[in-house]
Order: sequence, then C-alpha cells, then structure tokens
Amino acid sequence: MLIPYTAPAELYRQDMEIKKSIFITHILPVNSEEEAQQALADLRKKYKDATHNCYAWRINAERILEKSGDDGEPQGTAGHPMLHVLQMRNLTNVLAVVTRYFGGIKLGAGGLIRAYGHAAMLGIEAATRIEMTPFTALHVTIGYDLLATVEHWIRQQEIRTEEADYAERVTLHLLLPPEEVEARLTELRDLTSANFQAERGETRRIALPC
Repeated sequence: MLIPYTAPAELYRQDMEIKKSIFITHILPVNSEEEAQQALADLRKKYKDATHNCYAWRINAERILEKSGDDGEPQGTAGHPMLHVLQMRNLTNVLAVVTRYFGGIKLGAGGLIRAYGHAAMLGIEAATRIEMTPFTALHVTIGYDLLATVEHWIRQQEIRTEEADYAERVTLHLLLPPEEVEARLTELRDLTSANFQAERGETRRIALPC
C-alpha cells in the first residue's frame, strides 16, 4: 500500500556565514541511493576546494533508508544533525549536502552540531516542498444523457480528473484517494441509478504543493 510522503520539489541552494566559515546548503530530490550517491559526487566535484562536504539522505517511503557522513568533521557533528533535521521534518527522497569553507575560527563540537543542523534547517524551510499523495484511478463510463449531471457532481466534490475519452459513450477518468473509492462509487450509483460502468485502475502518487 502506498503512503504519502513529503519531498523537495527541486534543487535549492542557500548560503550562510558563521564565524567566518561559509556554509553552502543544497537540498535536492533523489529517488534512489544511486541517484543520491551521484548527486553527492557531483557536488563534491563542484566544491572540491571546500574544506568539507557533509551530507544526509533519506530514501523511500514504505521502508526508509538513511545515511549521513561527516567528511572529515569530528564524528557525529555534521551528518547526524543534518539527518536529524530531515527526520524531524518527515522528509524522504531527499539529499541534503552542506559544504563548508573553513574561515579560520574553530567552532568546537557543539558549535559544529548547531551550525550544520541550522544550515540544513534553513535550507529545508526555504526549499519548495511537495507532498506525494496516493490517488487511485477510477474509469467511469456513462451515456451522454448523464454527462452534465456527473460533471456537476465532480465539480461539487472537487474530484481530480484526467482527460475524458469521448466515443459512443463517455469515459471519465477520476483520481480519488484510495480510501474514498467505495464511497464515491456509492454516490455514483445513487446519482445515475446505477447506469454506469466503472473500472478501478492503478494507484499512484501525485505531487501536491505543501
């Protein structure tokens, strides 16, 4: 069963300075560990002159895979606080990379934890996010005499649709939350006196703005 999840909509970058060190945060969507590894490698190549390129990622929704790395910072002071932010914001299919250019002033373990966590938090809060929400397709075939009535019901109920097929009869393609399918079928039976055919299609996730 598919469950909803929240992820970044697109690549986002944000810069900040703490005690002369520059922190560059990248938040980006990824759909697999391989994709996360490649994106991380690309950023490390782009910022190869940086002091550190620390990261955290979470992949999948039903069985979440997590990983983080400190890239030379003291163990647990960079990747882990970044991962904690992703967990607290309940994000997945996301990679966070914080690049640091050392400015000459040491922050100490506590300062590093706060800096990397804050950098990740600011990036996530500013990034555009989407909720990947499961919808089940319901293909409803009716006669043209019922089209106006059913379309009015669709608008009233604010049901999502895809482009209809017009032939001898009309097939409307509805997108419904899986838990609403049976209730909507009951409403259609009442509305049309059961004069329709319905076929349940696949359930897939659709991106909705958060």
